[in-house]
Amino acid sequence: MKDGFYITSMMDENSSETTKKERITGANQVRADKDIENVLRPKTMEGYIGQEKVKENLAVSIAAAKMRNDALDHVLLYGPAGLGKTTLAHIIANTLGSNIKIASGPAIEKAGDLAAIISNLGEHDVLFIDEIHRLNRNIEEILYSAMEDFVIDLVNGKGPAASVITVPLAKFTLIGATTKAGMLSSPLRDRFGIICRLETYSVAELTEIVERAAKMLGSSIEQKAAEEVAKRSRGTPRIANRLLKRVRDYAIVRGHEEIQLSDAKGALSLLEIDELGLDIIDKGLLQSLAEKFNGGPVGLETLAATINEDAGTIEDVYEPYLMQLGFVVRTPRGRMLAKKGYEHLGIKMPEKNREQLSFLEKENEN
Repeated sequence: MKDGFYITSMMDENSSETTKKERITGANQVRADKDIENVLRPKTMEGYIGQEKVKENLAVSIAAAKMRNDALDHVLLYGPAGLGKTTLAHIIANTLGSNIKIASGPAIEKAGDLAAIISNLGEHDVLFIDEIHRLNRNIEEILYSAMEDFVIDLVNGKGPAASVITVPLAKFTLIGATTKAGMLSSPLRDRFGIICRLETYSVAELTEIVERAAKMLGSSIEQKAAEEVAKRSRGTPRIANRLLKRVRDYAIVRGHEEIQLSDAKGALSLLEIDELGLDIIDKGLLQSLAEKFNGGPVGLETLAATINEDAGTIEDVYEPYLMQLGFVVRTPRGRMLAKKGYEHLGIKMPEKNREQLSFLEKENEN
């Protein structure tokens, strides 16, 4: 496996593992992404490319809140990682002319932590909580009254002498971001007045994002080269920006002032990312299904053991994109390689697999 295929990021000092390898085609943010994302992050709705329906709905709600001189309804942004939920939260705050405070769901460990953050918010300020689905349930309950009535109840003292102090809050807007909206409890989800799903991006939108990013990084890129990067970015701006950095470096080494189509193809070929954005791990999973399990069905744990990967990682990271492409199918009996998966590998699908897949899909529908 080639060295350039991975982004290496340092782990927590308390971790027993010193380094962690992240896939370059992975949508989750790594430390190497932060600096470039801060530079490339648009500040206005006009500069934010894509998600037109979401932007239109938010623009109306924001304009109405400003006309009423009131806080914007609480906003829930959900969708796959890397689509711009954090960027959109900053844009909402900028458009409102409000301050934004940022927190992460897993980082809020105590009720006092959340109380301290919320009580320091000013009138119409924005609180952005990333990975809000990972909030502790006890902490989540404090949010209920804060979101609905703009008060928090704090317990003073212990035992029989304990008393509850109700602290009024400034009217604020909570923006929650999650990749797993289904993991939010119903009481929390129901308190969001505006719920927006972010969709994966089209090649045309990603091409525009790549061209804009190249310009902001002080580089020039051919339209066809930008489109080539876009095609292999799995519908995700974060991956597009990450690949652009590698393509730019490749062009610099080759002495090209403008990033050319040959640079894009050459760099992405070295990274072993094919025309659909599949890397060697994706293709290894497909080949394992085809060659070791005759196309399936095979259980998730068995498949994970075969490719030496965690079952949860396969389910959450690898499978969604392969299923989106129609390469892999989940059936009641396990995973199966679909016709398109066989075609991508250049292997003819056995007739018995075709019949079995059709039968299992009908069984699943029933």
